[in-house]
Amino acid sequence: MTPFTTVLAGFLGLGGPEVIIILIILLVLFGGSKLPELAKGLGKSIKEFKNATREEPTPAPTPTPAVAPVSPAPAPANAEKPVPRVG
Repeated sequence: MTPFTTVLAGFLGLGGPEVIIILIILLVLFGGSKLPELAKGLGKSIKEFKNATREEPTPAPTPTPAVAPVSPAPAPANAEKPVPRVG
């Protein structure tokens, strides 16, 4: 058996005859010219998945605190009050 069928047999509990039957069904469904393309795409997707699981996640950027609008300071209690003008 090839390494692929060994992994498939160990992972899914399939024996040699079951793997061969599955390969024959795939050959009938997709044809001989399409199978290499399918295998290549499957290999790339597995490779990308493995790379993504190995990479450390990047830390989320810390949000900048919102700046509250500055209100004018209250007038001191001993400040002179404006006198209303009459007139």
